Amino acid sequence: MEGNGECDCNFYQRAKPYIAIISLQFGYAGMNIITKVSLNRGMSHYVLVAYRNAFATAVIAPFAVLLERKIRPKMSLMMFLQILVLGLLGPVIDQNFYYAGLKFTSPTFSCAMSNMLPAMTFVIAVICRMEKVDIKKTRCQAKVLGIIVTVAGVMLMTLYKGHVVNLIWSNHINANVPEATSGAYDKDWLKGSILLIFATLAWASFFILQNITMRKYTAPLSLIALVCFIGTLQSTAVTFVMEHKTSVWTIGFDMNLLAAAYAGIVSSSIAYYVQGLVMEKRGPVFVTAFSPLMMIIVAIMGSFILAEKIYIGGILGVVLIVAGLYSVLWGKYKEYKEKEIEESIIPEPMKGINGKNIENNEAINDIEMQKNDVNKIPIPVVSISVPKS
Repeated sequence: MEGNGECDCNFYQRAKPYIAIISLQFGYAGMNIITKVSLNRGMSHYVLVAYRNAFATAVIAPFAVLLERKIRPKMSLMMFLQILVLGLLGPVIDQNFYYAGLKFTSPTFSCAMSNMLPAMTFVIAVICRMEKVDIKKTRCQAKVLGIIVTVAGVMLMTLYKGHVVNLIWSNHINANVPEATSGAYDKDWLKGSILLIFATLAWASFFILQNITMRKYTAPLSLIALVCFIGTLQSTAVTFVMEHKTSVWTIGFDMNLLAAAYAGIVSSSIAYYVQGLVMEKRGPVFVTAFSPLMMIIVAIMGSFILAEKIYIGGILGVVLIVAGLYSVLWGKYKEYKEKEIEESIIPEPMKGINGKNIENNEAINDIEMQKNDVNKIPIPVVSISVPKS
């Protein structure tokens, strides 16, 4: 019974990162659908970002104050600058560009484009020397190949649409949806694709900088609260610059409030915290590796709720992106297993020949040296201490 309990506990510990990240994908999927509905009803994405981060700050700040008051490190100038950049990359650039791209395209397309996040994260991690590339090793070849295939999938999705794919339930749903003008639709689609690429680049940069910052700022709740608070201030300033009508700030008990609250509580505060914890154990590439699940959920929900159309070019692009994604993930998994093997071969204290500890061997050598010294010393001592007759 004890053995079974230990096995269950070990399985749960290994499965926790997977459970956490998969749960986040469901949360992100709901955010995409709700946000798309809100944007279609005319809500400004600048205002939505400001309210989203305000909700996130209000939710996570009390927990940070209560739970981390004893472990919160002192704020240095460099740390404050890093938090400013995190607020700019995540809440301001990433979210505004993503919402703008979502408005011009569709939830499924936006989620599909975000699948290039692991490839972008890996490239930036290599540039920042957080990842090493040895092209002679198979795992590194898989990562590089995955990046190339991912980029090809993104280009295919952006530049080619093809025919509409009719799902089993989509014929009845799409019957009452008016057709958009082809030229304007294609122009908006390209514009949205470019915005989504920039959003994903900012998101990948946010992951890398968050990983670096958490090594020194060891209070994750406080860090996320500060990032969301700084993001609220920055996004509010951006909104005042971009939106000149005060009426855009008006919000009631409607879909706009739900979109802001849901995105702030689930997609910002909870997501940032969980991502940070998982990132500490498995690294930034692992955190970004499960986004295809979100895309599948959004595609099903979008076709029901939004009567979203799915094109053959999008499906082919998604296949390439997912193949590239899991090529990168496979390479990362092999790297993780290699590190586990190295740690098991060289534990602390280090093992020597025949399973004996090096520390014990060194201690034995010291004892032998002391014995030799003892055997040498008595001869002169005895000769000196014995009186003459």
